Amino acid sequence: MPEWIPDVLGDEFEQLTLELGEDDEGPLVATLVRALPREQPWWNRMRGHRLPLDDVDVLYVHGWSDYFFQKRLARFWTARGARFFALDLRKYGRSLRDGQTPGYITDLGAYDDDIASALHAMGRSPETTASTRRLVLLGHSTGGLTLSLWASRHPETADAVILNSPWLEFQVASARPLIAPVAELQARWAPREVAPQVDLGFYTRAQQEVADPEDPVEVNLTWRPAQTMAVHAGWFHAILSGHAKVAAGLTIDAAVCVLLSARSATPTRWSEDLTRADSVLVVDDIARAALKLGPSVTVERIDGALHDVFLSRHEAREEAYRRLDRWVRGWTAAR
Repeated sequence: MPEWIPDVLGDEFEQLTLELGEDDEGPLVATLVRALPREQPWWNRMRGHRLPLDDVDVLYVHGWSDYFFQKRLARFWTARGARFFALDLRKYGRSLRDGQTPGYITDLGAYDDDIASALHAMGRSPETTASTRRLVLLGHSTGGLTLSLWASRHPETADAVILNSPWLEFQVASARPLIAPVAELQARWAPREVAPQVDLGFYTRAQQEVADPEDPVEVNLTWRPAQTMAVHAGWFHAILSGHAKVAAGLTIDAAVCVLLSARSATPTRWSEDLTRADSVLVVDDIARAALKLGPSVTVERIDGALHDVFLSRHEAREEAYRRLDRWVRGWTAAR
């Protein structure tokens, strides 16, 4: 039976391999990462001091062409008492195996197995008492789309859904209904057909330009390449299908917080403007789409933020954490 082993992020983290069967490319696995929180000072333990989120489990899911590496994000939660877990989905990051097509999937619903396995490993099976702990789903970009769809299909499971620049709508929203039928045909007849590479690497460069020496991150460029992984027709159709479901309206019964940059920038050529905006999504369209997730949605727009708001330049990054802290405090108090 798989066991927790040291993770590539160092002593604060461990990882667990989750077996998911196999497909035409071989065995499938997902990888669950857990943060090991620092022990409370003895005087807090002696007083029976409780942290505000000590009954909370957090499950993070990464975006497209990505994996989990954000140590500070994990520490934000563990410092408040929560148990923090991150999931590298099948064929991403720690879960990518030789001979597999990175990130390839033809139905976002297939990730139900990855998420179910993760929740089981977290002690959240229906038969366990740990399932009474509150569950926060935390997703970035495509992970935000995946978790939004999952939360809508699994009512009364998540207690909060927090989305970091979720990919809820196609970059040209008006064109999606026209593109979708063509994408469906391509997915049916040539699902592994590869689209031309349109990423010029400017988003990666923007992150490097705004890197904060006081809050360093180390990125494995094999798992998170400078230019995104190849886009296949079957995967693209799965994404558009997810967008259509959001546009039709989801029914997430948990409180939702969406963190977004204040504006977008088109990455056709390099400019400093790309270091102060989301160069991946059209954030105004995402803000509108977010209102269709459920009855309780907060949208936080952060000036100067990148696509991953927690990897922005120092001022915007700190503001992103302040907004997250404020929302979490309000959510906790509302209970």
